[in-house]
This record gives sequence, C-alpha cells and structure tokens, in this order.
Amino acid sequence: MKPRSGWHVPMSDIARNTINPIRRIVDTIELNPHPDKQMIALSIGDPTVFGNLEPAKVVVDAVVEAVQAIKFNGYAPSSGTATAKEAIAQYTSTPEFRVSAKDVYICSGCSSALEACITVLANAGDNILVPRPGFPLYQTLAHCIGIQTKFYDLLPERGWEADLEMLDAQIDSGTRAIVVNNPSNPCGSVFGKEHLRRILEIAARRRVPIIADEIYNHFVFPESEFYYIASLTDEVPVLSCSGLTKRFLVPGWRMGWITVHDQNHVLKDVRVGLQNLSTRTIGANTLVQAALPTILSDTPAEFFSATLQLVQANAEIAFKRLSEIKGLKPVMPSGAMYMMVGIDMARLPEFETDLQVVEAMVTEQSVFCLPGKCFDLANYVRLVLTVPQQFMHEACERLAQFFADHYVQSDADPSAEDVAVGRADLEPAVTSDVRRVAGVGAD
Repeated sequence: MKPRSGWHVPMSDIARNTINPIRRIVDTIELNPHPDKQMIALSIGDPTVFGNLEPAKVVVDAVVEAVQAIKFNGYAPSSGTATAKEAIAQYTSTPEFRVSAKDVYICSGCSSALEACITVLANAGDNILVPRPGFPLYQTLAHCIGIQTKFYDLLPERGWEADLEMLDAQIDSGTRAIVVNNPSNPCGSVFGKEHLRRILEIAARRRVPIIADEIYNHFVFPESEFYYIASLTDEVPVLSCSGLTKRFLVPGWRMGWITVHDQNHVLKDVRVGLQNLSTRTIGANTLVQAALPTILSDTPAEFFSATLQLVQANAEIAFKRLSEIKGLKPVMPSGAMYMMVGIDMARLPEFETDLQVVEAMVTEQSVFCLPGKCFDLANYVRLVLTVPQQFMHEACERLAQFFADHYVQSDADPSAEDVAVGRADLEPAVTSDVRRVAGVGAD
C-alpha cells in the first residue's frame, strides 16, 4: 500500500447527499429584524417555543416518577419495551380498529420512524411518492440513500386534498410507497374519510403500500374528524408513524413509533427489516418508554381540547385578518398547527420570490414565516399557529402594513371575499441570537 503524502478525509456520499430543504433555503435567509420591533417567529413547528403551551402535569409527573424509580436507566429491547408497546397499541386502537403490541416498533421520534419506514421499503434507485407541498424531511431521508422522490400535488382550491389523478399517474414500476401526511404539515388540512378511501383505492389497484405520517393524529378542530388511514382498508398494507411530539407538546423527548397494519400478511419481511433497523440505535429513550402507559392513558381530555382551542382561535384570527389584506390568500386549516397563505407575487413587482418577501417582512416588520419554497410550493408562506394570541394579532397587523407598503394596485383586483379560501363566515425581543428565536432549521 502506497504511503499517503498528506491528510485527506472527505465526507461520505451519504453525508454529502443529506440535505434538508428547509436548512438549505433558510440558512441563506438574511435575517435582519427591525431594531424597534420584537421578533414574532411564526416559523418553527415547536409548540413549546413561546412558553404558552406546556405538557399536562400528569405527563411530567410520569417521567419524574420513572427517573426516581432508578429502574429504567439501562438498555431496553431495541424495538421497545413490552409495556410501552402495549400502551401504544391500546392508545391507537378503537372498537372497530384493533392494534396489537406485536405491531408496534418504538423509535427516537417520529422522524426516526419515517426514516425506518422509507429505508425498510425502498432501495437505491427506487422511488416513493410524497405530497407537494409537504414536509421536506421525506426528501432528506430518501435522497441520502439514493431513493428518489416523486411529487403528487395537494390542491388549495380543494382544501389541500390530493390530486388523485396525478398521484395515480406518478406510480411506476419503481414506486415502493406512497407517503400520506394527514393532518398535514404544512397545510393544516385534514382528509375526510371518503378522500382517504379514494387514495386507498389507488394504492390497492397499483399494489403500493402506504407510509402514513400521522404525527398530528387527533390534532383536529371540532368540526373535523381524524381517521387512521389503516382503519379504512382491509387490503392495503400501511406503516403508520406517530409519537408524542405534537399532541402532547413534548417534541424534545424524541418518542415516536411505527404501527404495522397488514391484514393479508404481505409485510412479513418488512417486520424483520424494522426489527433489524431498530438495532442501529439500540432503542429509544427508556425513561419516556416507562412513562408511556401513564401518559397515553391518563392525560385528560381537557388538556387536548385547550390546546386545540388556542390553535383554532389563532387560525380564525389569522384567516379573518389576512383575508382582508390585498396580496394575501389564506387557506383555512382544519387541524395541525399551520396555515398556508398564498402571495400574489404579480402585485409585488419589487420581489421575485417568496423567499425575498419573507426576508423583507423580517427586515421591515420583524415577522418571520417560512417561505413556500421550503415545502416545494412557490408563492406561499407557512404560518405557525401556536403563538400567544396577542402575538398573532400583532403579526397580522404588521403583515397588513407590509403589504400596504408594497402592494401595487390593479384595476382588476378582486374583493377580499373573492380571494379568501376556506370558511367565509368566521368570527371570531429581538435577541442576539435571531436564528434561535426564529426557529431556523426546525420542523
């Protein structure tokens, strides 16, 4: 072996190909907030960042009890403890839809669950279908190991339902899974039962399994209803990903899981694969696993309803006010914690992209939203709806001022009633570390 003349330590191909689209875009954003206006970050998908939303006391007490027991500090089975799996199975089950502990694989957060599902189903050169707009981590997890992603569109004029014709047309011989995110990040949409069934009809006819990103399960406003997509089929195999992150307001606890739904036993090898993949991390957090039975069974219903009330109130505030602003076209969500807002770029001639609009909103008004480009949809921004209500009011007024300053009037401008998408009858400190406050790089 020829001696090396000097150091040469390149990164691996996997590391080079691991690119988070949000990071790639947001890391280049010029964040220069107005010095006289406190930053209002409507960008980060972390419900804890403002301190107005806290986990239920029973949740915290359960983890404290697990810590103090001094019994859960060692390694656990790599795919999860038996008691934690049983708790997840009971939490997920309904009278008509039963889940067994043997169907559960516990992971370090829902992101790890998604990674395992993509990795277990597809090889380099294969493809998976992902929604557009959609959570960009799907691409990050797939592309770094050579799996391609193909888009199917979500339609704002239909409340972000999937374009079913496009979804069907995108499936080819290399398609290994369809990713269905419901409720949706970034749209805040909730698919109805019949729409889910139409997706399942395509999956059944084309023999393609589904990866269901259901981290926002049950995080829906009262007029909507959440359905596990696996509960609506006895044919299509489904890997459902969820966790504590959003509904229980503990994203940093990194507790997620996969439930396997396979009535026709076509995922025998996949189950082995999920078990194999779980050994790469040697198991998820044992303390949180120990607390799971209490967390999932004893968290009061009032806790969930209070969180939803705050998020829905903010959605109604934002939808009503932004619908009145020329140049904006909000789409009313039905759940999750986000709202997508269209931008009429033709009436903002000094800006070429939604990214430039976002940068200017920060500079002039200290309001930070994520540009639609982060989610592969141009001319939109995403708002997070978990902020204290006074910040939502203030952010909307600042956006009104921003668009009043930059909007170029057209003789053909429609009325606010014409441009608002959704329900029409709704009533309702800049720090030294700006990027931390703005939540750059978060979900």
